[in-house]
Amino acid sequence: MTVDEVTAIASSALYLVIKVSAPVLLVSLAVGLLVSLFQTVTSIQEQTLTFVPKIVAVFLSLILLGNWMLTELAGFMADLWSDFSRYVR
Repeated sequence: MTVDEVTAIASSALYLVIKVSAPVLLVSLAVGLLVSLFQTVTSIQEQTLTFVPKIVAVFLSLILLGNWMLTELAGFMADLWSDFSRYVR
């Protein structure tokens, strides 16, 4: 196994991590921004107010996107294991 192959595997793994985690992170970012705007408009300065809406939003996004996320990860692992004999030599 050459350095180029290892680099390609690591690159595709990092891309997969970014692709799978991005929707949940964007949902968390959007909810945080909306709660922040609500706090600014209403002059509420409670710092713990953002936690519950973010947790609920992330939980709901994981419920909705969990199947897709696991399918992507399982496909990547299946690709790695199918070429396992090539990596060992």
